[in-house]
This record gives sequence, structure tokens and C-alpha cells, in this order.
Amino acid sequence: MDHRDEARDFLSSRRARITPEQAGVETFGGRRRVSGLRREEVARLAGVSIDYYTRLERGNLQGVSDSVLDAIAGALQLDGAEHEHLRDLAKHQNDSPRRAGRTTPVAAVRPELQYLLDVITDAPAMILNNRQDIVAANDLGYAMHSVQVDSPDRPMNFSRFIFLHPVAREFYPDWQRAAHTNVAILRREAGRNPHDKDLAALIGELSMRSDEFRELWASHDVRRHYAGVKSFRHPVVGPLELHFQTLELAEDPGLSLTIYPATPGSPTADALRVLASWAATERIGEQARALV
Repeated sequence: MDHRDEARDFLSSRRARITPEQAGVETFGGRRRVSGLRREEVARLAGVSIDYYTRLERGNLQGVSDSVLDAIAGALQLDGAEHEHLRDLAKHQNDSPRRAGRTTPVAAVRPELQYLLDVITDAPAMILNNRQDIVAANDLGYAMHSVQVDSPDRPMNFSRFIFLHPVAREFYPDWQRAAHTNVAILRREAGRNPHDKDLAALIGELSMRSDEFRELWASHDVRRHYAGVKSFRHPVVGPLELHFQTLELAEDPGLSLTIYPATPGSPTADALRVLASWAATERIGEQARALV
């Protein structure tokens, strides 16, 4: 990812989406050539000169102070993930690949993390790396994603599954939402780890192989995705509506733990019990671990 191109496109895309009315900017009538804010309007809202803001939107974020970044974020009404992304872009413009280093691909988790997964028996649980690979899971987690376990593709990767596997459109009832969320997560990770060659290779592969990925990538949306509700349609037990909570593992950089509990007494809770029984019979967890 080219740092300047990314900064340029990100700032211009955020400016284009905000109307003068949303920003509280008076337009005094007349025809506007853009639906979003003009550069001079963003500069005025942020309290910087138009020349300085133009420099930023051309992608040059070198030496920009946190206070200026905060002011730009306020003017463009960036949310928390977008604000963090802007700071990451500025930070890494001063990094060299050698100084920044490279993320080491994780092939297996520490035994203690697998122990943690295994004691979670009533909810699917898994550990992902920053490229959306399933690095480890409990039996119910592998059972929930049995389609990926059955696929010969390794590592099991959510991004490839969503955009390249036809079954994904059946597994996710709202496929468009799942696709948009996945791309926004990858965009955030690319900003946090711009020198990760494996992440760049994944993004390049998906851009080449999926028109839908390429279109969503061009939107420059970023997202934190730590809690909420997701819906699935499992081929064995049918519809599932699960809460999810994701925690970044501080002692294992680049890894996160996600747990999917069901509402007690709900049809999904009943379906998870059936899924657990099926997983034990089919030995889904054993199959998955043998192939990871």
C-alpha cells in the first residue's frame, strides 16, 4: 500500500461524503460542483490554511502533529476507527520497511490459548490473525465453520471464503454486510501494518480475483469490529443468530479471540447444542486441527 496514495484517497473520500448541511457550512446559494465539502471548507472547519490542508489531501502527512490530525478528524466527522486510521497513515509515512519490520505469520497458538478455547464448550470460539486466518478454534467454532474445514483451501481465511467461495452467500444471509465489514477490517489492518507483505499479498489476490472486493476496497471504509450480533445459515442446523465479542490478545500481537454466545433459551441456543452433538459425531475439531 502506497502511504501517500492511501492518505490522499482516504481524505478525499471522507470529504466527499459530508454535505455542507451535515457540517453546518453555509453555502449562500449558487451551484456547487461537488456534493461534499470543498477543501477550503474543511480547512476552515479544522482551523488550518487551505494550502496546508491541500498538502495533506495530496497525501503528505509527514510531520503532522496529533492536534492537527484531531482537528481534521473533527472537521471530516471521522468515527473512532477512521480517526485511528488517519493517525496510522501519518505515523507510517515516517517509517521505513526495515525499521517497521514485518509481521511474522502465526502457524499455531500457544498451548495455553488452545486450553482457553477448549474450556469454552457452549459457544463457538476462535482465534484469528490480522489477515483473517483461523489460527485456532474450539470444536464448536470449527463446526460452525464446517464449510471452510471441508474446503481444501489453507489457511482457512474469512476474506477468501467471503469473496471467492460461492457457499458464502448462503452461509451469510446478509452477504453484502459481511463483505463490507470484512473489507473495512482489512483496510484498518493495512493501515496499522503497512509493511506486512502477507497482508498485502492477500489484498492483491482478492483485488485481482473479485470485482466486488475491488469495488468495496475503493470505498476506503475502515471499521473496528469488537461486539455486536451476526446472523448465519449453517448447512446442518439452519439459521443462527449469535452475539459476538472480540478481544485483541495483548501478549500475542496480531491475534484476536472471538466468542459467539447465543441468547439463553433461544432457538439458536438449541441449534448450538445440536451442532455440538453433530461435531462430536463427525469429529470436526480433529479433522480441522489435522489440516491446519
